[in-house]
Amino acid sequence: MLNRPLKQYILLIITGISILFSCKQNPKHRISKADSIKKKIVKEWNKTIPGSFSDQTQSVFDSTQINIFLKKYPAFAPYAKDINLFYNKRKFAYAWYEKGILIEQAGNLVDRLNNLQNEGVYKAIPYPKSLDSLVFDAHPKTTKVKAKINITTELMLTAQYFVFSKLAFQGMSDSVTRAVNWYLPRKKVSYNDYLDSLLKKPGKSGVTLFEPVYRQYDLLKNFLAKYRHLDTTDKWQPIIIEKKLKPGDSSAVIAQIKKRLYKLEDFSGDTTSNVYNDELKDAFKQFQLRHGLTADGIAGAGTIAELNVPLKTRIRQIIVNMERCRWLPVSLNTDYLAVNIPEFKLHVYHADSLLWSCNVVVGQKVHQTVIFYGEMQYIVFSPYWNLPESIIRNEVLPEIKRNPNYVNEHNMIITGKENGLPVIKQKPGPANSLGLVKFLFPNSYSIYLHDTPSKSLFGESSRAFSHGCIRVGEPAKLASFLLKYDTTWTSSRINKAMHLGKEQQITLKHKTPVFIAYFTAFTDRNNKLNFRKDIYNRDEQLASMVLSGTGSY
Repeated sequence: MLNRPLKQYILLIITGISILFSCKQNPKHRISKADSIKKKIVKEWNKTIPGSFSDQTQSVFDSTQINIFLKKYPAFAPYAKDINLFYNKRKFAYAWYEKGILIEQAGNLVDRLNNLQNEGVYKAIPYPKSLDSLVFDAHPKTTKVKAKINITTELMLTAQYFVFSKLAFQGMSDSVTRAVNWYLPRKKVSYNDYLDSLLKKPGKSGVTLFEPVYRQYDLLKNFLAKYRHLDTTDKWQPIIIEKKLKPGDSSAVIAQIKKRLYKLEDFSGDTTSNVYNDELKDAFKQFQLRHGLTADGIAGAGTIAELNVPLKTRIRQIIVNMERCRWLPVSLNTDYLAVNIPEFKLHVYHADSLLWSCNVVVGQKVHQTVIFYGEMQYIVFSPYWNLPESIIRNEVLPEIKRNPNYVNEHNMIITGKENGLPVIKQKPGPANSLGLVKFLFPNSYSIYLHDTPSKSLFGESSRAFSHGCIRVGEPAKLASFLLKYDTTWTSSRINKAMHLGKEQQITLKHKTPVFIAYFTAFTDRNNKLNFRKDIYNRDEQLASMVLSGTGSY
């Protein structure tokens, strides 16, 4: 019992499938699916954790024992406030003992602490040998739990819970997120309250408990285990194609491809067949969709390159994005927008239910879109474009030198001079670089969402073309969503305002949260693992901090 895999200590988050990064799902279908998954979770809870959590109040200890413990184990000093608060609320009743015996969750916690790499964590916990010797008998082959109440064991378990919560649920410190240019607000969870609720009998609260971490984390964790298993059982040699393959071809390498796609759960047919059949074409399409490639079912160079990515590279990618998941809010009970930069997608939600998604264009590598949070406040129809000084200096002025009529030809006007540069605006209209509408969420990065006259770029598989702002593939639909609380803004009125040729700014009745995020690995609504290229080279710096165990927590 004590060595069980630790999905048992705290329930894994699988009620929804992904939040931020899925596409084209019917919300009604999703809710129905979530309900069935929730029933399965409750059943699994009852099966894997027999008995009750401790809520006993008879066995108590003197509060001075906490200070004695912390002097003996000074590495727990950062958690002193949490430990004291937790026991103050319990009136210093033992939490990990029931009728003089350690509850099952004690062994489960130790198991999970001893296997932190399953969480994608490589940081060493303090006092691991003391923890094991306190919780388990000295005899190495026994799993019998000590039956005598021990205050040091009690406090060690509580202190280690807060260590685990910091590492697995909260993740690296704010200094790390700033170092990797992640400016989204960090989630805030009271792990003290959470531990207190875990140690109550489930029947009394009537609430099923889940881990306080964004649900993508647990989905990625499942794939981390799968990919590690693959890495230990498969040599993953590169697949070499001497000539371009197409449907109907027959070759020994085709069977090799089928076997790899089978292991990656994209192909379910006959892996011994050498024929490039429809089943393989469909498998390629699914694989291509999962990797952000054009889903044509053709074994092109890009597709084969993705097939040949080493498993250890994918494992690093999963671990990096698990860490990012720790930083996000657990859930939101409101409308919100989320842009995943490497996916080139905008996702629109209500209370964590995906409503719709569309393609976006994000910043080039030299003009990176910032990872941050804002609140949508304004819509501007038929906007002027106020050219940034950097574009005027580096792009427009050189063009004016070559062509003095450049400003007029591009429907621009010069309205003054500032900082030694002309102040230039582009007039509203179909040729305006912002298109027919822009969406403003005030921020210090001068980033906003907008339409564009360059519609063809939305058909590209890689869409990093802008100067940092985010071009939206379905701007009228987004405007309708943001204005839904004002019934006077009908589709026809929105269309008219977009084509009026006169700037009109609307203040939204309800501010809408906007998350600009960066995930190169995530699961979709079909529970398929997706990978995207690290277009801004953000993964490696974080991976080195996580895998070395030297990152600040």
